[in-house]
Amino acid sequence: MSTTERPRILVVGGGYVGLYAARRILKKMRFGEATVTVVDPRSYMTYQPFLPEAAGGNISPRHVVVPLRRVLRKAEVLTGRVTTIDQDRKVATVAPLVGEAYELPFDYLVVALGAVSRTFPIPGLAEQGIGMKGVEEAIGLRNHVLAQLDKADSTTDEEIRRKALTFVFVGGGFAGAETIGEVEDMARDAAKYYKNVSREDMRFILVDAADKILPEVGPKLGQYGKQHLESRGVEVHLSTSMDSCVDGHVVLKNGLEVEAGTIVWTAGVKPNPVLSRYGLPLGPRGHVDCAPTLQVQGTDYIWAAGDNAQVPDLVGRAAGNPNAWCPPNAQHALRQAKVLGDNVLSAMRGFPQKDYKHANKGAVAGLGLHKGVAMIVMGKMKIKLKGRLAWYMHRGYHGMAMPTFNRKIRVLADWTLGALTKREVVSLGAMEHPREEFYEAAKPAPAAVPAAAPGGTAEKVEEKAKA
Repeated sequence: MSTTERPRILVVGGGYVGLYAARRILKKMRFGEATVTVVDPRSYMTYQPFLPEAAGGNISPRHVVVPLRRVLRKAEVLTGRVTTIDQDRKVATVAPLVGEAYELPFDYLVVALGAVSRTFPIPGLAEQGIGMKGVEEAIGLRNHVLAQLDKADSTTDEEIRRKALTFVFVGGGFAGAETIGEVEDMARDAAKYYKNVSREDMRFILVDAADKILPEVGPKLGQYGKQHLESRGVEVHLSTSMDSCVDGHVVLKNGLEVEAGTIVWTAGVKPNPVLSRYGLPLGPRGHVDCAPTLQVQGTDYIWAAGDNAQVPDLVGRAAGNPNAWCPPNAQHALRQAKVLGDNVLSAMRGFPQKDYKHANKGAVAGLGLHKGVAMIVMGKMKIKLKGRLAWYMHRGYHGMAMPTFNRKIRVLADWTLGALTKREVVSLGAMEHPREEFYEAAKPAPAAVPAAAPGGTAEKVEEKAKA
């Protein structure tokens, strides 16, 4: 970490908002005008809309992440966590991955911690559930599902087999619907290579507490998405929730009980709970309370945006909804980050702030290979698409939104290769515990017990060995 007398712009979080805001500031900043420092426990940013495709094997996991140090060459990138913020002294406490925590002074602060999975105290969820917030979880889910097929193909125990081939997904929003669509697609392809497993042996269940799925694309397309998944053999249970899942025994509020080897939790997100230790004004759901300029209410040197901020939706409020807030999606995060970066520089140079105002452009969702739904907003007109054309819109939009030209090309290469070759169905579950085999080979062998001497007993020999 360098020391400098220049003003320090501290960006807490290296996700979508943190990365784009830092890039914007570095791009427009004059030489030597300030020091930009980004702090995140991971050294990369994850493009979350591509996690379902990574779980389905359509995109390499390395290609859905962007290395911060490579993209932000002119910034300081610290791998650690900001645990507390002293606003009076303008000092942040940074806890690195290794070593003692230290204080880091700043002049301007950007809070971009994003969100974490929203969970409930459901018995068994912590032990059995798999989230979909990070690339580690996406590749872990892929390996886990393929390992369940391996298990089912190799066992003669019908109960073990039935449990291994039952997959429960909780949450019917973008993450849940897209993930179950991609994973079902992958499992259907993989079943072709198993002699004792077919798609008809598998049971996919989608659960949501709401009365519809994919609310972001509207009721008609949401209903189409439900019918499409059901046509592929997915059981959709709406207006219900999961009561428990201890040891994989899933109990739904509507009375359904199943033994499931895979439980995926995508039932929404919540702001990062560490925000409560920063002393910032928070909204009713834990978001940082922001003005339309993205400045934190009551401050002139702190900004926030993205999933951890509640930002007034000026377009919605102008249309007559006084309680309109910007939804937490990539569309808003990208645009907020750019306005935020400009406003930080404006504040540093003594210029007025600019309000964030953006009209919704629609939403797209993929439901597996060549399947999707899309709603495109053009003025007052809404264009609704489904099937292959919507899937092309989904890939086109997110392909363009993927940060950096390098990653765009790599994702495009994955898609092109996938169109020309068959899907990979190899499980690399051992990668999650790479040292296990070496540990078994290297650990000391247990002391051997000498054979019993003629006329003696095994007990006497063991006593002599112990002595």
